[in-house]
Amino acid sequence: MKERNANGSIYDLHQRPPFVSMLGLSFQHLFSMFGATVLVPLLVGLNPGVAIFSSGVGTLLHMLITRGKIPAYMGSSFAFIIPMTSLMKSFGYPAVAQGVFSVGLVYLIVALIVSRFGSNWIAKVFPPEVVGPIVMVIGLSLAGSAATNATINSVTHHFDLRIFTVALLTLLATIAYNMFLKGFFGMIPVLLGIITGYVLAVLFGLVDFQPVMAAHWFALPNFNSLFESPRFYPTAVLSMAPLALVTISEHLGHIMVLDKITGKNFFKDPGLHKTLTGDGTASIAASLVGGPAVTSYGENIGVMQMSKVYSVWVIGGAAVLAVVLSFIGKLSALIQTVPGAVIGGVGFMLYGVIAAAGLQIIVDNKIDYSKKRNLMIAAPILVIGIGNYSLQLTIHGIDLSFTGVALATVLGILLNLILPKQAASEK
Repeated sequence: MKERNANGSIYDLHQRPPFVSMLGLSFQHLFSMFGATVLVPLLVGLNPGVAIFSSGVGTLLHMLITRGKIPAYMGSSFAFIIPMTSLMKSFGYPAVAQGVFSVGLVYLIVALIVSRFGSNWIAKVFPPEVVGPIVMVIGLSLAGSAATNATINSVTHHFDLRIFTVALLTLLATIAYNMFLKGFFGMIPVLLGIITGYVLAVLFGLVDFQPVMAAHWFALPNFNSLFESPRFYPTAVLSMAPLALVTISEHLGHIMVLDKITGKNFFKDPGLHKTLTGDGTASIAASLVGGPAVTSYGENIGVMQMSKVYSVWVIGGAAVLAVVLSFIGKLSALIQTVPGAVIGGVGFMLYGVIAAAGLQIIVDNKIDYSKKRNLMIAAPILVIGIGNYSLQLTIHGIDLSFTGVALATVLGILLNLILPKQAASEK
């Protein structure tokens, strides 16, 4: 029986486990975020190998900036799927890269403000009555994409019963894993759901293994550069930068949970400005190589709670393993053969979980919707975001566009700042 530290941990923040134990624990952290991290590039059209590489490098950069004081792993963020998908279809990766870069830049700007003026203003600008509906919108606005993947054959563009069946069985399997598995396996239901769905897809003849057979065992990830195009895409910045405020709020929540389970005060040491700088730098690094925006992962916090191992050595080990795996060409090729039916089936559950997380924020903070102010903030956010009421302008030949989610975010912040605390009819 291992001796526990004062905070109940087996291995505390800077304690290094024996190599074999550290390797096993690092794989646990890697697998806990693997399914969700590779699902984002599959949805957007990015290379999954690059996303895995970005998550590993981003984590190492975050650890360097926070001086090895935060046990946090960086993975692909779901908050930016809609604008990234739209940008990828319209302009290609250079536009996505500029959007991801702008996300990191917002983090750095907020970190600078926090270092000068503290963080109390964040809660005033972005309170639960704004955050909750926006998080709900992020999940629910992806519902149409999941339904299309789960029913329509991408080749014939018609309904396919095989795809419908595989998607439904994948969903049911993922739900079952969530409900009936315990311990570590209970932490990776998304990955297990993808694996189960993939096996079913093979049985239904929906998988083509030719790309895997043709791929090399060891190959450089298919990197893309932020500087591939000299053109500036204002739309990329306008559609993605506002959503950084949502993930910053998520970041604050993760730091609070880490404080609670480790018995530390990360808001004080290394400081919120350092953790935000680390997160922002990780996204900027991702934009330079072709990866999606990244953020800290609740799944990894769950693994720490389960294992009682809070060592940054373990997190660093997971990051190094991610970088190594990104150079296995056949793995990247295999991930890219995951069919839309599987993505749609897992998406039904995963996107719903995101929406439910927004609902949980509302419930936990006891937001009262009998008050008109709260109702007038939530109502337009939900309908504008889910309905994708987007703004498109052309100014001096420059096309500008806000996605519905970005527009809902900005409107929610403005309404919160402008509306009085009480409606005239309630006085």
